[in-house]
Amino acid sequence: MTIGSRRLVSLLLPTLALAAAIGIWWLAKWAFHWPSFVVPSPAEVARALWNRRSYFPSQSWTTLVETLEGFILSVVVGVACAIAIAYSRLLERSIYPLLVAFNAVPKLALAPILVLWMGFGAAPKVVMVLLICVFPIVLSTATGLKSTPAELEELIRSLSASKLQSFRTVHFPSALPHIFVGLKVGISLAVIGAVIGEFVGATRGLGYVIVASGQNADTALAFASIVILAVMSVVLFYALVALERLIVPWANHQ
Repeated sequence: MTIGSRRLVSLLLPTLALAAAIGIWWLAKWAFHWPSFVVPSPAEVARALWNRRSYFPSQSWTTLVETLEGFILSVVVGVACAIAIAYSRLLERSIYPLLVAFNAVPKLALAPILVLWMGFGAAPKVVMVLLICVFPIVLSTATGLKSTPAELEELIRSLSASKLQSFRTVHFPSALPHIFVGLKVGISLAVIGAVIGEFVGATRGLGYVIVASGQNADTALAFASIVILAVMSVVLFYALVALERLIVPWANHQ
């Protein structure tokens, strides 16, 4: 199969899957006779997107900024924690149980507390993204740093490299495929974190639009917001995939 054929297939398959999903949605609405205020049709959602085309960009931008700020912060914190865990057995034994326990806390329960502490601005949404994203980034980065191939470990020992040299030239580059696994999981969760924060206390953003439209029984508007969130998540995920292909060309990309 040629490169052009592969690209065509890679575009065609998701398009067919999307068309099938929309067809099942339409068929289910017709078969079960769901009223529009319960489940709108794809046409009604498309109409809501078009009618509010001047309204959605600013709301989407608010959610996107919160998502990216929280994700970047989670990358900084997560990678720093992972390096500390990978290079200190004491920190690994003390920090890992706390991370696992904190990850098990339902984040929705923390959202009202964050609003109480930080107000109704962007800060609680950014922190919510951090809380949701940081665990997979720590886990994957620490795993990657501790999974350096044995032959590379032997090489750096034979060259008497310092710990900093070993980290910069061997451990961190070899951990990059693992790190990107955590980043791709994290970016998929980042949008969820921003929306959870907007559910509890916000006056802008797509999460706020969903809550407001639910209160007004405007389900088509809520579904339109969900569609935009889905597109945003897909775009951010594949932006990371493209970055991974650029930075880690030797890794096996699916």
